[in-house]
Amino acid sequence: MGLKSDRWIRTMSLEHAMITPFEEKQVSQGAISYGVSSYGYDIRIADEFKIFTNINTTIVDPKSFDPRSFVDFRGPVCIIPPNSFALGKTVEYFRIPRNVLTVCVGKSTYARCGIIVNVTPFEPEWEGYVTMEISNTTPLPAKIYANEGIAQVLFFEGDEPCQVSYADKKGKYQAQQGLTLPKI
Repeated sequence: MGLKSDRWIRTMSLEHAMITPFEEKQVSQGAISYGVSSYGYDIRIADEFKIFTNINTTIVDPKSFDPRSFVDFRGPVCIIPPNSFALGKTVEYFRIPRNVLTVCVGKSTYARCGIIVNVTPFEPEWEGYVTMEISNTTPLPAKIYANEGIAQVLFFEGDEPCQVSYADKKGKYQAQQGLTLPKI
């Protein structure tokens, strides 16, 4: 299994629509960078957020998640309260090939501000907009800039296609369109 280069990412995105919309070059002028990098792709966060709130004093339960635990927000800047988190989704739609697995890591610009981005791997043949969790680990409010870079996706290609892909399993998050809350 090997890490894939910018050339491979460009080819897969332009010829096979792996990433849509696709930014062929790294864009950084006046923004937190996004687009192709040497061995990855810096994804953008859209302007749609679900900000965690404790106004209903519910328990966070992944088997029975109460959607009232979030406040919906849309705008160019999202303020995450201290020691809290928000969910966001990518601007980009992904179609992962059967012999590829991705790992996603937060961008250093946010990490240096105490903002941690958590995204699970994109499994072979998974497709959709990525739902991500953005944690503000600081005691202060934190700004997240919509339509700018938030995390980097690294692509690993296997020596052979997997036996059972996410599509084969009919995964519960397949082809998700918006911010998707936990499902059982």
